[in-house]
Amino acid sequence: MTEHRKTGHLITEKINPRTADLDRCSSTEIVELILNEDRTIADAIEKERSNIAAAVDLIVRKLGKGGRIFFAGAGTSGRLGVMEAAECPPTFGTDPGLIQAIIAGGKGAVWQSVEGAEDSGEDAVLALSEAGLSSEDVLIGIAASATTPYVQSALKFAQEVGSGRILVTCNPVPEASADVVISLLVGPEALVGSTRMKAGTVTKMVLNMLTTASMVQLGKTYGNLMVDVQPRSSKLRDRAQRIVMHIGKVDERTALELLDKSEWDVKSAVVMAVKCISFDEARELLAESKGFLRKALG
Repeated sequence: MTEHRKTGHLITEKINPRTADLDRCSSTEIVELILNEDRTIADAIEKERSNIAAAVDLIVRKLGKGGRIFFAGAGTSGRLGVMEAAECPPTFGTDPGLIQAIIAGGKGAVWQSVEGAEDSGEDAVLALSEAGLSSEDVLIGIAASATTPYVQSALKFAQEVGSGRILVTCNPVPEASADVVISLLVGPEALVGSTRMKAGTVTKMVLNMLTTASMVQLGKTYGNLMVDVQPRSSKLRDRAQRIVMHIGKVDERTALELLDKSEWDVKSAVVMAVKCISFDEARELLAESKGFLRKALG
């Protein structure tokens, strides 16, 4: 008989007594039951806020010294990592290589489940080795169960090369599992074991916090405005124009002219507007301030 991991002790695998009659419920009742389960999410995050902040500090230290972020996960967890990595370049103007993700089963697993891939720790090590994971980087392992071999192997390899290690999970685990452990204890799922539900939602929220807070600390925003946005679509060009108008206190036409002159670099356009200087002078100021717009504006 094929051996398998014992997971019945995990919180995320427990039978939820509150939804035991799920198949007898009406549509309205099912929605209400799921909604009630989701109410635990904010409390779970609240209890881990100090660890989330510690993880942000670790990320900022690594990235501030030229390091990178790597997400590692399987199934839903892996897809959440891929999503987070994909959304950072257009939002924060980061290089695609700065925030990366590996997923059990490879790129194809983003679109279709690759059963059994999560059990291959060797694949995680290979992917990270090929990416050149080093002591300058930080690995964020994502695993609702905390026991996924793919993620455990990724964390072990990260420890061997000296990378920073963060574990985002929905089960209690020893602190020694990573430099920072974020245990989001949302309890058993409405549909037993389906961690794409509460566990997936709470994980997505925390990943948003980790990347957003880190990018803010690294000067990727001005107030709550994404001044490093990459305006490569009509919607984002409109947003860029409105940002320049708001911070630079200029009208639509002037904002558009400044963006054209600055090659659609929002920060440069803002500095040009506020300081009444040329594009080259604006870039020089931003370089001196290491990309922090508020410092460049004085």
